[in-house]
Amino acid sequence: MTVLAYEIMTPSIKAVPQSWTMDRLARFLTDNEITGSPVTDDDDEIVGIATLKDITEFRWNATRSDADRHLTPEEREEARRLRMVIFEEMGKVPVEVRDIMTPIVLSVDEKTPVRDIANIMMREHLHRIFVTNDSKITGIITTYDMLKVISNEELTQRCADND
Repeated sequence: MTVLAYEIMTPSIKAVPQSWTMDRLARFLTDNEITGSPVTDDDDEIVGIATLKDITEFRWNATRSDADRHLTPEEREEARRLRMVIFEEMGKVPVEVRDIMTPIVLSVDEKTPVRDIANIMMREHLHRIFVTNDSKITGIITTYDMLKVISNEELTQRCADND
């Protein structure tokens, strides 16, 4: 018998509003020991996903530039100093989750076989994917949930039996 999404998904999802600041999101993710969260609009509809990677990339991009490789060492230092001043000023204006989130939300149905989910996650380079039933999100599958299939002998055998 094939292992299906609903059997390995995490049913409780912690979503955040798109109006939260990036700093509040960072605290939320850290406090809940998670690396990403769905993002909702004012009508509680999921409009994207925000992750620690999004926060890191925003901060990283604010402090460096690929154009630096064409500069002299003196110009590079001046450009770095100017970016730091700009970044410091940007820090005074709160960056909202809507500014850093990924607006694409990929999902699978609760009855999707785990092998298909693994293929989607690998092809799209995803660490998490939402699970739906009648277009409503009912859970999430993360790479950790996928590891449960490998560590659970019964689930591993069921996957192997379907080859």
